[in-house]
Amino acid sequence: MSEDPEPARNISGGADGGGSQATVEPGTAGTRAEAVVDRLGEVYWQKSYGGQDAFECLVRTILSQNTSDRASQPAHDALLARYGGGDLAVALAGADHRRLAETIESAGLYNQKAERILAAAEWVLETHGTASAFGEWVREADPAAVRDALLDRPGVGPKTADCVLLFAGGRPGVFPVDTHVHRIVRRLGIAPADADHEAVREALEAAVPGEKCGFGHTAMIQFGRDYCTARRPACLDDPEACPLADGCEQVGVDVDAGTVADPAEAGGEPG
Repeated sequence: MSEDPEPARNISGGADGGGSQATVEPGTAGTRAEAVVDRLGEVYWQKSYGGQDAFECLVRTILSQNTSDRASQPAHDALLARYGGGDLAVALAGADHRRLAETIESAGLYNQKAERILAAAEWVLETHGTASAFGEWVREADPAAVRDALLDRPGVGPKTADCVLLFAGGRPGVFPVDTHVHRIVRRLGIAPADADHEAVREALEAAVPGEKCGFGHTAMIQFGRDYCTARRPACLDDPEACPLADGCEQVGVDVDAGTVADPAEAGGEPG
């Protein structure tokens, strides 16, 4: 496994994001998806997650929607600097929309995100009373019920709900799917080329042991940034450069022509 630590300035929080070292036995994978996760764990890190403040995690994930960590992290830091120090849900439920939007401007779509954060804060107080009680519910209630309740909130999609369950709840078997994971799993041929985000999530959670889903998610995102990018994956320049080269079906990638298409446009069946 790489000695490089997980980046601190991302949604998982790196070493300060909670969780602990996971143990992975090499050569024991029962599925292709698990073998991919094991390999990425060797390249990057192996962690079991949990322990983040649940409401802060919800806010942070809303800020990350449709943008990069590089853009959302400053917004998160600015929000905590202005509203942190106590019960964050209480502080944000009473916040002025315009002032909050100005605070999180670097995250993009700041008016929409401010509205979603205010609504989430009000909901947390109405249903749980405090951010702390909300966190206890995320950790201890039935995970399917938690996910359904979060998905009922305006602007909370599957990735946001799953990130709260993973990083705050520490729930095993939760594999959030963002744009990187969606692209990579279909490009590898693990899920059908036309699978939507939910179908990819279901395929991964069925094929990857629960204790590996957390670092499978974060390491796959890093792999998408380092190697398997949307427009210029490493295999176009050097087929041997990619650490998953020997197990990838390259759906949508034409090395000879030097072109890349979305897997759904290229077609192909999972292997």
